[in-house]
Amino acid sequence: MTFDRHPDSYRHWRIRIDGEVAWLELDVDENGGLVPGYELKLNSYDLGVDIEFYDATQRLRFEHPGVRTVVVTSAKDKVFCAGANIRMLAGSSHAWKVNFCKFTNETRNAIEDATANSGQTYVAAVNGTCAGGGYEIALACEKILLVDDNSSTVALPEVPLLGVLPGTGGLTRVVDKRRVRKDLADVFATRSDGVKGKTAVEWRLVDELVPRVEFRETVAKRAKEIARGSSRPLDAQGVELTPLQCEVTDDGLRYSHVSAVFDRALGTVDITVSGPEDEPGDLHAQGAESWLLAMTRQLDDVILRLRTNETELGTWVLRTEGDPHKVLAHERAVLEADDWLANEIVHYFKRTLKRLDVTSRSLIALIEPGSCFAGLLFELALAADRQYILDGPPIDDEESEERASITLSPANFGVFPMGNGLSRLESRFYGEDDHISWLKREAELSPTEAKELGLVTDAPDDLDWEDEIRIVLDSRAARRPSRPRSSAGSRPGRTGFSSALTLRVRKVPCVATAPVRKPSSTTSGCRENAGKDRLRRQDPQQRQPRRGSPVAARAGGLAAEVHELVGRDGPHARNAGRLPAHGGQRRP
Repeated sequence: MTFDRHPDSYRHWRIRIDGEVAWLELDVDENGGLVPGYELKLNSYDLGVDIEFYDATQRLRFEHPGVRTVVVTSAKDKVFCAGANIRMLAGSSHAWKVNFCKFTNETRNAIEDATANSGQTYVAAVNGTCAGGGYEIALACEKILLVDDNSSTVALPEVPLLGVLPGTGGLTRVVDKRRVRKDLADVFATRSDGVKGKTAVEWRLVDELVPRVEFRETVAKRAKEIARGSSRPLDAQGVELTPLQCEVTDDGLRYSHVSAVFDRALGTVDITVSGPEDEPGDLHAQGAESWLLAMTRQLDDVILRLRTNETELGTWVLRTEGDPHKVLAHERAVLEADDWLANEIVHYFKRTLKRLDVTSRSLIALIEPGSCFAGLLFELALAADRQYILDGPPIDDEESEERASITLSPANFGVFPMGNGLSRLESRFYGEDDHISWLKREAELSPTEAKELGLVTDAPDDLDWEDEIRIVLDSRAARRPSRPRSSAGSRPGRTGFSSALTLRVRKVPCVATAPVRKPSSTTSGCRENAGKDRLRRQDPQQRQPRRGSPVAARAGGLAAEVHELVGRDGPHARNAGRLPAHGGQRRP
């Protein structure tokens, strides 16, 4: 599966630029499914449709700086979008559904990010029936205009028809974004026929109702009105997002700034990000080849390919290589530029980090001599579950004077926030404002200093490094799940977000594979039994085995024998000291 697309090869979307307004029309090819076995009827979508959608949103931001309003509508008559294709979902594995819903939600988040941070506002022109994921596309837009034809509706029919929850933030956006009253939201989410006309406006499900004969003209008028409030430059030259050059082999992926090497036996992949080789140049002249933009595109593509194609590689090892001073120079060139392109690059890297935050894998960052975990690249380490820094010379050159270090910069204090709105340092040290203030005074840190300040998990020396990392990776491999799992805001076994929750964290998709059930009549009985179980665990008398059981008799005899041994020989009974205190984990 690849994620690199171009408008010339789109099968499901049309882009039309009309001055400062872009029209993005959904016209799904029924026979254009990504895999055989289903037809994409009624403008329903699969991953292939959404990959094109994501590509279109990216190109509108980078290649068309003069576009201030994007109208998302349908090229089909009387149908906007029926949502995710049900037959596709029914025939998909759990892992595929998790990645599908996660990717589609990230695309919806990117639409909202364009409206909030790029001055490119999205407007949904709902010109027909709009259900499920189709309404979730509309919800991601800033404004929703619904055609008034006495038949077109908006609906979230997943609960009443399928017994599952909407997988792309529908319920959360209805309540938290559109401020629909909760009782009305409950009625809406349990009505299979949806809501239309004036009721949809009164309930705040849409913003405006427009007669069919005036629909196209009214939408264009509203789009131009919104465009007048944007600050995007009308006369700027865009940057073409040229095709990514990726060398694909059985053992990995290789780009110019990012590589991924697979170890299928251990279930790991080594992802290495290379820092810039040159000093920063003119962003516009370099275009898509400027280091930060090129590296971000490649890292984004690696994450998407690995999540979809390599589900058995459960542990990602993150490394960097290069000159940290050049990384910081490129960082300053982008952050200090008062320019639309620099702004887009910053937010693109932010979105890529967020994609990493919610990827259902174990992430281990290894900081070694020759690394360039400085500023914005240190965010990669902070996105990981654990960070290990080598306190000593390179493993393959004990005589070298080179040492590992990390460098903090303004980029680590809020420029690239997580989905919860906090920086990764604020999430790491949640509620410790004094410590965050102290870190702002720090710059380049040695392994010892990094560990003392809590910026790394551990700092093994060169004698223990290989054994320690091997133990970490082996332990992750031993816990590797049989399939990827989704999680509400993080990864299995991870605590990626602090307790501070926001709209975007709450709507990270969690595929509901079991029906939504009402409380049964046996609830009180279950609670009573649960209370008895807790009593048995807490009261020693309640934990006595039942009489007459052979297992109980053997257990009682063993307990008496142990009691006798301890009373006779003391706590150091026979074979004491046979196991070392460290459990045999560290080898000589």
